[in-house]
Amino acid sequence: MQIIVFIKQTFDTEAKISLDASGKIDAKGIKYITNPYDEFAVEEALRIKERLGTGEVIVVSLGGDNVQEQLRQALAMGADEAILVASGEIKTLDEHIRAVILAAVAKKIGFDLIIGGNMAIDDGSAQVMTRVAERLDLPQVNQVTKLNLEKEKMECWREVDGNREILLTKLPCLVTTQKGINEPRYPSMKGIMQAKKKVIRKIKAAELELDLEQLNGDEVKSVWETIFLPAGRKQGKIIGGEFPATAFELVRILHEEAKVV
Repeated sequence: MQIIVFIKQTFDTEAKISLDASGKIDAKGIKYITNPYDEFAVEEALRIKERLGTGEVIVVSLGGDNVQEQLRQALAMGADEAILVASGEIKTLDEHIRAVILAAVAKKIGFDLIIGGNMAIDDGSAQVMTRVAERLDLPQVNQVTKLNLEKEKMECWREVDGNREILLTKLPCLVTTQKGINEPRYPSMKGIMQAKKKVIRKIKAAELELDLEQLNGDEVKSVWETIFLPAGRKQGKIIGGEFPATAFELVRILHEEAKVV
């Protein structure tokens, strides 16, 4: 059983985001983490391997050298191998381009099962894993909260409209994990020390038999035009005076200024 887990590096949800002079997110001082939904995927892959008593868990991430920190965290949790797919040759990494590259990696290294997070907390698009499944012509089940593997069949549970849906699919397949499927383990000290010694395999896009010129041209499906921060909350207004004059003033403000009544 060879399980591929796709993980993504995202900024910490508690990080204070600011924009630089060019209008892009300023990376200075921002702490990066493994996308939480992808942590569920890593944990579930490890549990499947432990239940079977055999197999291999390979974590894969697309990005620059700084992504190695998240790959080593997965290794410390118990993953067997980590692969960094270098993105330096790619100008635009939209959801389609990511899926093309990750699908090519999966095809290159082989798999019985692919697991990934339902979505990434930085963009929330929830597209990449679905696109990967389509490119590999795989059956897919998304937002899974429980997995049962029996021989070459996968029983997938998920919550839908206040109820539970149970789907049965054959391997190979692709599933995405949802909050509630498990509680990711903390890496042990032994695992952390072992992870530091492991070599992270690097793959360039050129090694995947992909047309880089096309990936940097017509293949791009979406482009970020503008990034902006939400408007700050306006300061509250204090109405002074005596009742009932204050009540009339409040109604006037709600009607004429706030336009909510």
